[in-house]
Amino acid sequence: MNHPQSIHIHDYSYQLPDERIALFPLAQRDQSKLLHYKNGAISETIFAHLPNLLPDESLLVFNNTRVVNARLFFQRPSGAVIEIFCLNPAHPADYAQAFEAKGTSSWWCLVGNNKKWKHGEVLSLANADMALKLSLTATRISAHKDGFEIKFDWNNQFSFEQVMAMAGNLPLPPYLNRKSTAADEQRYQTIFAAHTGSVAAPTAGLHFTEATLQQLKEKKITTASLTLHVGAGTFMPVKATTLADHIMHSEYICITIDFLKQLLHACENKQPVIAVGTTSVRTLESIYFLGANIDSQWALPQLKVSQWMPYEGSYQMSPKEALIALITHMQQLQLSEIHANTQIIIAPGYNFKFVNGLITNFHQPQNTLLLLVAAFVGSDWKSIYQYAMDHHFRFLSYGDSSLLWRT
Repeated sequence: MNHPQSIHIHDYSYQLPDERIALFPLAQRDQSKLLHYKNGAISETIFAHLPNLLPDESLLVFNNTRVVNARLFFQRPSGAVIEIFCLNPAHPADYAQAFEAKGTSSWWCLVGNNKKWKHGEVLSLANADMALKLSLTATRISAHKDGFEIKFDWNNQFSFEQVMAMAGNLPLPPYLNRKSTAADEQRYQTIFAAHTGSVAAPTAGLHFTEATLQQLKEKKITTASLTLHVGAGTFMPVKATTLADHIMHSEYICITIDFLKQLLHACENKQPVIAVGTTSVRTLESIYFLGANIDSQWALPQLKVSQWMPYEGSYQMSPKEALIALITHMQQLQLSEIHANTQIIIAPGYNFKFVNGLITNFHQPQNTLLLLVAAFVGSDWKSIYQYAMDHHFRFLSYGDSSLLWRT
């Protein structure tokens, strides 16, 4: 496998005018445009016709994460407003436990107006009406390179998930440059969202409707779900000149043994595996390295796929063998699911293990998600994006989508 550290990010750029960024979703999810790329040929249709483009009995993999109201606004005694953006739990570090916590919980956060927040100062909720029924305070505990550990305390009849739902604001992507609306509360979630934890939607899934899912069922296309909680790093451009100096963000994943058995069945029967979104790709491909690195010293609760793991060392194990190793290890430990972190960077030179097809929106220039697309379709990514530009596709989170087949 070729090592992508020497890749120059400027080679993965294109001109994206502001007017091509979709600021709002279409009235109907499945009426968005769909670009279809296969064997070098590009065509277009609408998303409602997706089931007609997928092989019968293929495996379609969703990311079932749910976006949390991660933006909280607090007030200093002076009246200055401080925005706290929750990224991921610190204590307890487990997502489920953190959301179930009552009374107190600590999170790693970004802080707006941090310089105005005096040392030792405890902030109270900025929304006076909400503060009447929710006594929520924030204390800054420590700083780290990407933000701060913030301790939240509140009247403990509520779980922290309820606290965020009551007091938080939906974290729309920064490039939309607008406040969230009531409509966003519903439209910035997939219809299959189940597990709370993301600060950004897995946007390829936003196009699916119940009618689409029914059509997939009629075609005997199997659907399956895994979980990757999308972090704020998904929006970050690569600022380094080459990938060697870029630190990839890490994200939490959860995979059930039932899903792994479905994936194994697909491998054994040579069923095409289609990932809905780049987050599903990153999780699926991380599974291989979790299985390939299983040994007696590997502690499952602390599993992690590091940034360069796919490109370092010699991996002789087949995808099927890696799945069997992971399933066997889980069965020995009587685990129904595994939790891990993945920092995997998928860039040109990567050798895909599981994914044959990809459903994805159109991504920002000089972004790791665009690198993933380039790894998937090769240099044709330029033709794909030029076609989308020439044919008036809408870009980014609320934009149109594409169905890409691996070259």
